[in-house]
Formats: sequence, structure tokens, C-alpha cells
Amino acid sequence: MCGRYTITVEEEILFARFKILQNIGQYTPRYNVAPTQNNPVVLLNDKNQRIIARMKWGLIPFWAKDASIGYKMINARMETLTQKPSFKTAFIKRRCLVPADGYYEWSKTGTAKNKQPFRIVLKSRGLFAFAGLWDEWKNEEGEKIQSYTIITTEADSQVAKIHPRMPVILRPENEDKWIDPALKDVETIEKLLRPYPSNLMEMYEVSPLVGRANIDEKSLIQPIARPLI
Repeated sequence: MCGRYTITVEEEILFARFKILQNIGQYTPRYNVAPTQNNPVVLLNDKNQRIIARMKWGLIPFWAKDASIGYKMINARMETLTQKPSFKTAFIKRRCLVPADGYYEWSKTGTAKNKQPFRIVLKSRGLFAFAGLWDEWKNEEGEKIQSYTIITTEADSQVAKIHPRMPVILRPENEDKWIDPALKDVETIEKLLRPYPSNLMEMYEVSPLVGRANIDEKSLIQPIARPLI
């Protein structure tokens, strides 16, 4: 799964990378993005222009009875997107890019209390986009809540050393197609979810403090004692 990630660049870099023409909501660089928080996602508006909107991490399907379902929906398995009621409509109609420049994963070895966190990044240290889905839900008071989930797949040979799953990172040339609402062919959409080349990525150990959602500081992304692997 993907339960923490980073997006540490300044706003102008984010906007340039994702060709953003409109910002909905404030943006602040983040070193420890956690579920239930409001974060930037990229999608198209009704004029077919890219915008950034702030949405809650943890997808709440439009048909949900209450918002608590979102706690279980931070990730969506690629293998079952067209089968799960929570995701199949969004997969066809509401796809988004989730900007990031790294994500955290914990080693599956060791005890539950001392698992070692790693940060996974591009070797270039550049921005990338997770493949995401979003939805809009109304509570009993009529308030609209927009939320999103990050799609995951089987880990590549590198990440598999510490965890069996990883988020789907879109290839840059597929980002426009992914968020195009006119694209509805399931087979074509699924082909966009190819694993990102593992030789372009690397991972390194970081402080266990990333496990605390209330800590969000630059020191979290600094490598600790061991070298890059």
C-alpha cells in the first residue's frame, strides 16, 4: 500500500511541471502527507484545462452512507478496479493525477514496532504523478466533500525487497490520457498503468518519525546511516 508520501517543491515548480492554469485552494510543501488530510490533485475542468484541487485522501464514493468509508479507501488495487463498486465508476469517469516527489514504505521485516521506513524517489529527484481516482460525496447537510485514492500494483524488483505492493507512478507521456474524461475504454485505460521503470528510481532509509502524522518537517526526507540501495 501507499500510506505516506511527499511533495516538497515550491508552488511555481509544481505548476510548471503539471501545466496548471488554475489553483483551487492553498498549497504548501509537505514532507509527510498522511491519509484524511487535504492535498493537491490534478484534473481537468469543464474547459479541458488542468487545475489543482485540494481533496481529502481516502475516497468516499458518491453513494456512501457516511464518510467513514474513506479511512479504508486510501488505496485501490489495480487488479480489481473494474470489479469493486467503490472504484469502478471513478475508474471510467473520474481519474486524477496525484503529484508527489517521493513516498514512504516500511520494511516488511522485523516486528510491528520497529519496521524500518524507506523513502522511494526518482533518481532525478523530480516530480511525478501517482495514478489516482476521485469522487464527490454529499453529507446530510448538503456539504460536498471531494476525495481521492491512489492506485497500487505489485511491487517491482527493487521495492519488493521491503514490501509486496507499490503505488502506480504514471509515465509522463501517459498523464494527459489518464485524466482525459473522454477516454472510457477500459482496456486502453488499463494499459496506462504500466509500472514505472525501476532503474529510474531508488530508495533510502529515513527516520521512523515519518510514522507520526503530526510531524511534517524537512528532516524526515534526509537519509539516515545506511547508503542508498
